[in-house]
Amino acid sequence: MATFLYRLGRTAFQRRWSVLLVWVAVLVAVGAGAATAPAAKEDGSFMPGIEAQKAFDLMEERFPWAHSGGADARIVFVAPDGQKITAPGNRAVIDDLVDEIGGGAQTGSVVSPFQAKAVSKDAETAYATVTYKVAADDLTDATKKSLESAIDVAQKHGLTVEVGGTALATQPAAGGGAEGMGIALAAVVLLITFGSLAAVGLPLLTAIIGVGISMASILALGSTFGLSITTGTLASMLGLAVGIDYALFVVSRYREERAKGRAPQEAAGLAAGTAGSAVVFAGLTVVIALAGLTVVGVPMLSKMGLAAAGAVVIAVLIALTLVPALLGFWPNAVLSRKTRKHNRSGQQHDGTPQTNGGTRWARFILRRPVPVLLAGVAGLGVLALPVTDLQMGMPGEESKPTSTTERRAYDALADGFGAGFNGPLTIVVDAKGAAEPKSAVETIVKEIDATDGVVSVSPAKFNPAGDTAMFSAVPTTGPTDETTKELIHTIRADRAATESSTGTTFEVTGSTAMNIDVAQALQNALVPYLAVIVGLAFVLLLVVFRSVLVPIKAALGFLLSVLAALGSVVAVFQWGWGAGLLGVEQPSPIMSLMPIFLVGIVFGLAMDYEVFLVARMREAYVHGDRPAQAVVTGFRHSSRVVVAAALIMIAVFSAFIASAEPMIKTIGFGLAIAVLFDAFVVRMALVPAVLALLGDRAWWLPRWLDRALPNVDVEGEALQSPPSTELQHDKEMVRM
Repeated sequence: MATFLYRLGRTAFQRRWSVLLVWVAVLVAVGAGAATAPAAKEDGSFMPGIEAQKAFDLMEERFPWAHSGGADARIVFVAPDGQKITAPGNRAVIDDLVDEIGGGAQTGSVVSPFQAKAVSKDAETAYATVTYKVAADDLTDATKKSLESAIDVAQKHGLTVEVGGTALATQPAAGGGAEGMGIALAAVVLLITFGSLAAVGLPLLTAIIGVGISMASILALGSTFGLSITTGTLASMLGLAVGIDYALFVVSRYREERAKGRAPQEAAGLAAGTAGSAVVFAGLTVVIALAGLTVVGVPMLSKMGLAAAGAVVIAVLIALTLVPALLGFWPNAVLSRKTRKHNRSGQQHDGTPQTNGGTRWARFILRRPVPVLLAGVAGLGVLALPVTDLQMGMPGEESKPTSTTERRAYDALADGFGAGFNGPLTIVVDAKGAAEPKSAVETIVKEIDATDGVVSVSPAKFNPAGDTAMFSAVPTTGPTDETTKELIHTIRADRAATESSTGTTFEVTGSTAMNIDVAQALQNALVPYLAVIVGLAFVLLLVVFRSVLVPIKAALGFLLSVLAALGSVVAVFQWGWGAGLLGVEQPSPIMSLMPIFLVGIVFGLAMDYEVFLVARMREAYVHGDRPAQAVVTGFRHSSRVVVAAALIMIAVFSAFIASAEPMIKTIGFGLAIAVLFDAFVVRMALVPAVLALLGDRAWWLPRWLDRALPNVDVEGEALQSPPSTELQHDKEMVRM
């Protein structure tokens, strides 16, 4: 591996124009594809296999007219204090609004609250339901303005009017600024780390090219594979972070080799052969973690994972080819002033180990490994405690800030009709096997209505064939209440006898049931998912480090990082601790997709730092250092770049906290805090402490396994004596 990458790096350096033109051609090709590709269509199947999804699919099949995909609006009216919504004056205002909206060219139907009996028992709240012929994105400005004008007129007459639904839904602000903010913060970190504008610009330039290719590819393939804007945001987030980090690692090793007096082309080859090997295996662990999301069974999550994995692959390829090529154009620009001065004067590195902050920190840990280990584990353990109270759900109008009309409409309906009104259950009855379908459905309706925890049920509606019916049941409690979850389980557990006696089958769906089923399915999938990615990564790290204990230590460290990160997410987004500082106005359950997605990404990133840091320790150990000295050597060469890489990722991820999209905000915070814990607590403190306690045992490997494993030479042992003929070609460039 090291020899192949060494030759690849030298070739890219030598044939830099060809390499650059290839990448430019790729960027232009995918850019042209993105510009001409049709818009992506949303996939209606969220999680195949769960009951709520099966019932929803049956509804779409038997009641196609009920799921036309058109926009909708639920207009909520609240009477002034001391008045009734049914008072003649208020009723006339509502009737005028209904007539005004009903005359719109894109309006499909509008139902008056008085006609639909959608008035609260105290007669202070009512709502009208509007459906449109087209989707929300296709509503014209005239249609939206007509709805807003009608609402304004009703408000001027003294009514409180709020709107839920998709027609006037508040759209999250575009997240394009997050990438720019992340790049700016990354540039500051690189400038402090390298002290060279060229060394700052090169990783940023290559990362931007990689993200550009990734995003253009997603847009070009969006209509074919149903890749959404959210998919692209996450791919850009990871692509930018690892793109900068991988290029940073290669450039850092190039600078180190040049400081030793290596010729530019030789230094580029050695950087690709050593640091490039670490980049390959670090990238593979990230790809494994992201691709492993496909085992969860959520199409959207699978697409996110695969798209982000593709972005990581592109970042790896760019680090191995485009970075050495660009170094060929400016071989000395990325060097420090001290190195350039030494190269011009012909001075050579004397080989004396340099003492820096990394070596001083490593020696500090090595002198007191037990206290550091106990303090780190205890601290992360305390931060992980909130995970025990993790509640999962999907964001709805209740999670939006009170400044939005959707949230105020949600609250008004809950106040007027009860907490469960915003999360009704939909019961779908397949009566094909019933002798008397209508009688059978009526029996089921009565059974559901008599269930404890149900406030009311709606009349059943049959499809034209008369073999399928659906009706709604309103719980006494809200969509995220644990009692509502128990009610759904009760209905499903008690239905066997009813189905047997009526000759029907029925299932429970609706947004509330869907959220509960999704959360349970993801919880069930978490352990198999962890087993897959940890198992594959263990094998990969076993091959890389040729050690049994180092991969185990890496996996345990990851568990500490991810649990502490999830605990922090729960404390902020669910409990509300410091939520206002992040722009979170309403604490709510953590999105069902968040934990498993965070686990996958954090695992990949944790292994990044493990490979970057420990690979250099392994290299020193293989070349003769004692275990403790190998730790010091690893920190001398890698601590600075690992810290810089971690700070860059934290900067990039933190920038996404500014997003108005709840999932992106939560993931941005979770990833940033996870990198903080993993890089600075686990990898920079716990890893050297554990290696100090293990000594030579850290690198133990059974002989039979040593013979069986392939030798990938990630430490670059085969590159210690490169052919002199290759060196002679570029000696003249040293003094350039």
